[in-house]
Amino acid sequence: FSLTGKEALTHFPSLGPSPGSAQGRVHVKQCDLLQLSRKQKRLCRREPGLAETLRDSIRLGIMECQFQFRSERWNCSLEGRTSLLKRGFKETAFLYAVSSAALTHSLARACSAGRMERCTCDDSPGLENRKAWQWGVCGDNLKYSTKFLKKFLGQKRIGKDLRAKVDIHNTNVGIKAVKNGLKTTCKCHGVSGSCAVRTCWKQLSPFHEIGRLLKLRYDDAVKVFSTTNDAVGHSELAGPPRHGHSPRLPPAPRATDLVYVEDSPSFCRPSKYSLGTAGRICSREGNCDSMCCGRGYNTQSRLVTFSCHCQVQWCCYVECQQCMQEEVVYSCKQ
Repeated sequence: FSLTGKEALTHFPSLGPSPGSAQGRVHVKQCDLLQLSRKQKRLCRREPGLAETLRDSIRLGIMECQFQFRSERWNCSLEGRTSLLKRGFKETAFLYAVSSAALTHSLARACSAGRMERCTCDDSPGLENRKAWQWGVCGDNLKYSTKFLKKFLGQKRIGKDLRAKVDIHNTNVGIKAVKNGLKTTCKCHGVSGSCAVRTCWKQLSPFHEIGRLLKLRYDDAVKVFSTTNDAVGHSELAGPPRHGHSPRLPPAPRATDLVYVEDSPSFCRPSKYSLGTAGRICSREGNCDSMCCGRGYNTQSRLVTFSCHCQVQWCCYVECQQCMQEEVVYSCKQ
């Protein structure tokens, strides 16, 4: 399960709890429309609410990927994504990580929002979750989310398959990024803001924060190869030597490192991986030289309309004027 660009992103009808009802049949149909393996479709059909959550996670992952790479040569466009996922590039690593992170995040939020039939609010020990529920607060259920996700994604072709190891590693990086962003939030209840009653619950970070973290992981991604561990008798991932590490024992990548096995193409020209950068909007002071790959850029002036001189009117609305200004736009040459 990853962002291929072929997933159904249309709005799903409301999903009911009964598989035998008309709404239940809609849920099964929506599972069949998604690009899933046979095992994943079986799990989807048994989990009312999952199809809609999968759709939400696909959209969340795509939007965040495109936001993080909006100023890069590869802008996470849907074109060429299927070919990209067959390779071992840094971009492939990010797609696996952001897919698993988006699904982990969406599942946990769906549980706490009551959109999943088989899970509800977080019930981690040590927190007064029951009291939190009484105050209308529901913690994000990351525990259920990660447990279900491991079953849903499965473990494929472990053995000696380097690409399978890399894909699983990057998938786990995405899950860990969500876990690292889990915070304990507390709220006081009492007269005049006193803390006579204090309830705490688990809350996920906004997905933008997770996306920003994964983009940093992408920038520092590690190129790996397969090596045999004589102690345990099977192959493992290994990266370049690190400072202070024995050169005879290549170090394994860290659990938080995104890893890849082959260098990326330039993404400058149209290929089966992207549409290239011709016509892309760039910043003259920022990324035009890099994005345009030395071809130069066109300069164009245009008039844009925006709201201005806004004033709050009694009681409840804002009144604005419409202003126009000239804007200079730079775009990469063919």
